[in-house]
Amino acid sequence: MYKLLSHNDLDGVGCGILAKLAFHDQVKVRYNSIASLDREIEYFLDNNQQDTFLFITDLSPNEKIEKRLNDYYNATGNVQLLDHHKTAHHLNEYEWGKVVVEDENGYLTSATSLFYQYLITQGLIEKTNSITEFVELVRQYDTWEWEKNENHQAHRLNTLFYLVSIEEFEEKMLERLKSSEQFDFDEFEKKILNMEEEKIKRYIRRKKRELVQTAMGEFFTGVVYAESYHSELGNELGKENVHLDFIAILNMGGKKISFRTIHDHIDVSAIAGEFGGGGHQKAAGCSLTDEAYKQYVAQTFHIEPIPEDAKRNSYNLRFSSFGTLYKNLKKEIFLLYSISDFDWVIEKNKLPLDQNFTSFYEAEWFLKRNYQAWLVKDEVFVDYLMGEARKIRQQE
Repeated sequence: MYKLLSHNDLDGVGCGILAKLAFHDQVKVRYNSIASLDREIEYFLDNNQQDTFLFITDLSPNEKIEKRLNDYYNATGNVQLLDHHKTAHHLNEYEWGKVVVEDENGYLTSATSLFYQYLITQGLIEKTNSITEFVELVRQYDTWEWEKNENHQAHRLNTLFYLVSIEEFEEKMLERLKSSEQFDFDEFEKKILNMEEEKIKRYIRRKKRELVQTAMGEFFTGVVYAESYHSELGNELGKENVHLDFIAILNMGGKKISFRTIHDHIDVSAIAGEFGGGGHQKAAGCSLTDEAYKQYVAQTFHIEPIPEDAKRNSYNLRFSSFGTLYKNLKKEIFLLYSISDFDWVIEKNKLPLDQNFTSFYEAEWFLKRNYQAWLVKDEVFVDYLMGEARKIRQQE
């Protein structure tokens, strides 16, 4: 007999699907949150016969449970952990632990891709085109390679996962992977996925108006309250606010924080780790502990949301020869303009700042981080120019 304990997200359930393809009714699968894994392992160790082989995928236990697992392995040899989070890297010290963040070809791994490789190597599953395609979609979504590769099929697979129950998703995928030569969605799934994508766009548009900005130690952070679509929302907010180091998404009902970044030099798994959480470099999470509550809720609740940059301008545009006009919540006005190709200036309330900048992007990045200013609409820009023109005429 086999037992699989895995995460309750797409990557974790991908491992469950592979286990059922490989072992059929000889495997029992349990999906867990990060917090419930240790309890599940303890129950297994206390109540199972020693001839059951235990797989743990996409999650890692605490130090106390590690030692109990090691004792079980030494007694039976029946443990295999497969994970791809760098916070679990120390588990490679055990014979039963295999934690690989990046494979020998330089590709980021997922638990599903590691488990598939393991099952093939052990001769426990037959490699097919449809299973390989499914595994690659899961891997690309979980590592966010799908966005760089514009592999929207991977994103759609995750969307479908959250539209149906885990049981229904498993049933659909098992039937498809057993019977189809290639992996694809059926017509009904494509229809509901199109509807869901429109719903996500509307949700993100609303949440963009609720984002607040604050400094957290050395980082500039965007904070927003949301219970749904964390990956899509965090990615979109990050791209639209590149001056922010990361986005913190607060789920007050679930008492959790999700962290997302689009930057290669930021590691949000380390930030989540400060509160007992973990994850990937660009996507991580933690429980809303007392300390996390103080930092991300109590200290930010009074802050007003940042207005979005004007999007339909014809005159107040970035790189404009007239300069580009910004405003902040303190009613301060900023004009960003160039005096040469590599010399950009910011005027605050018509007085130049001491700093000069080598590019427009550097100047705007500084302006948004330090003054929380946004690009104003054309009518404000035109009024400003007309006011300046009147002053010039009056002086003549």
